Amino acid sequence: MAKKREERETGGNGKFLDGIIEAMPVFAKELVAGGVAGGVAKSAVAPLERVKILFQTRRGEFQSMGLLGSIKKIAKTEGVLGFYRGNGASVARIVPYAALHYMAYEQYRRWIILSYPDVGRGPFGRNWLIRLLIHQNEPSRTSLYRGVAPSLYGIFPYAGLKFYFYEEMKLHVPEEDKKNIMVKLVCGSVAGLMGQTFTYPLDVVRRQMQVERLATSNSAELKGTMESLVMIVQKQGWKQLFSGLSINYLKVVPSVAIGFTIYDVMKLFLRVPSRDAAVIEVVTNKRNSQPSLHSS
Repeated sequence: MAKKREERETGGNGKFLDGIIEAMPVFAKELVAGGVAGGVAKSAVAPLERVKILFQTRRGEFQSMGLLGSIKKIAKTEGVLGFYRGNGASVARIVPYAALHYMAYEQYRRWIILSYPDVGRGPFGRNWLIRLLIHQNEPSRTSLYRGVAPSLYGIFPYAGLKFYFYEEMKLHVPEEDKKNIMVKLVCGSVAGLMGQTFTYPLDVVRRQMQVERLATSNSAELKGTMESLVMIVQKQGWKQLFSGLSINYLKVVPSVAIGFTIYDVMKLFLRVPSRDAAVIEVVTNKRNSQPSLHSS
């Protein structure tokens, strides 16, 4: 008797959840999926982020220990919670950003493909145009945003490359493996690795400009993006443009991999319809409805 009652309650809860999911508009599902993906990815790499910060701020103490030694030291002196210090604030910041990030990508992607079906696919085709639309209203004139120009220069190709490589790699995955979690993680890892490698020099320039702004008086002339880039190469060598890249991989690569994977899993759970299927159908119908030039 109790077992039947439990089954009825479980079934009722399942139907209630199904009703909520079906009632949600597609953009709301994408917001939820993106927010969850961002929060989970940020929390998953929080220990690596903590080690990275300590590497950068307390070099003498931690760099000599190496990665494993630093992890052991934090675990011994601060406990497990030490790896998640400040993670709550980071998650509170990243969840709304990731939600809008993924949702905007999906919405703009569909709009661009429907409106401009002849725009080529590629890192500087649709994906680049999507990122340009998403970040077109970023502020860039005040001193609080000193260094925002190289940030935006880096965001455009980085986000475009990241999405492009992930989607492109999934196209070459056999149909029976498309839902495999490990396959998604590998695709996401490669996407994060490639995007970060190509755009990291601009991140170095951004930090240089922001430090320069703090150390220079208001009356002094401040260098622009290209001037700062040339100055770093001339004074410190081209290798300086990739300084700290390896430690940055610790956070970025797993974060992108987990983010993309959780986002795809959440889309399946929330039953987000395939945008590609809908887009292909609409574009095909449009082309079929156009009169042929050779028809009499």
